[in-house]
Amino acid sequence: MTTLDFNHVTKRYRVRGAGDMLALDDVSFSLTSGQTIALVGQSGSGKSTIAKILTQLERETSGEVLLDGEPIPRRGKGLRRYRQRVRMVFQDPFASLNPYHTIRHHLERPLRLDKVVPSDEVDAEVRHLLERVRLEPDMVIDRRPHELSGGQRQRVAIARALASRPELLIADEPVSMLDVSIRLGVLNLLADLQRESNLGVLYITHDLATARHFSDQIMVLNHGVVVERGQADDVILNPQHEYTLQLRNASPDPDKHFAQPGDTQLGGKEDSR
Repeated sequence: MTTLDFNHVTKRYRVRGAGDMLALDDVSFSLTSGQTIALVGQSGSGKSTIAKILTQLERETSGEVLLDGEPIPRRGKGLRRYRQRVRMVFQDPFASLNPYHTIRHHLERPLRLDKVVPSDEVDAEVRHLLERVRLEPDMVIDRRPHELSGGQRQRVAIARALASRPELLIADEPVSMLDVSIRLGVLNLLADLQRESNLGVLYITHDLATARHFSDQIMVLNHGVVVERGQADDVILNPQHEYTLQLRNASPDPDKHFAQPGDTQLGGKEDSR
């Protein structure tokens, strides 16, 4: 079992002319294999700062991040190996894929860099990854990102994150840029993949409704402070903090507002616009 510990992490940014800005204030949590934790909060609450620290795009001011009890390597092969084990799905599928390269290139690259499979098995593995995210390989493999729909692009981004066979996945608002009608389909895909591979998933979102649908536990973050945490149903049905109640009242009911995808279209076994 893989465990990622985020221990008493504080992050301050130096703002010219304004001194220090406190982005995270003594935040702690643990994420293990097979578990999904939703990190919920409005814009500016510190959610993306946590994602950046976990992927070492930013460094904590104080506190520590441990993987299986060991500090995250800061450089070299150790950091590369860490990033192979902990992958990220970014918010914007339009920006996270290079428009000049084919889908084949996007998926081949991590397979070759991380030497996941022998060279003569790379093509078969690319096709398998596309099938795992419910895309038809022959329909999308030689296309470029702009030729796909938003939902299809995000599925490709998920496949790329899975290419290195990670143990933990950081999903930073993975459906917020997609049409409302297809968000639940992408979340169901992530849930299926999490169960199939026993992944630990940190699901970052501003929406309590999808957090309840997708996660085992919910942590509510407000101005860099965790104001509430607990089992998903407990947090939603019996919020203890006024801020959580405000988020709940502002969230739609996913059963009413999200349509189940079922129509077939180019390149997908589901509607993946």
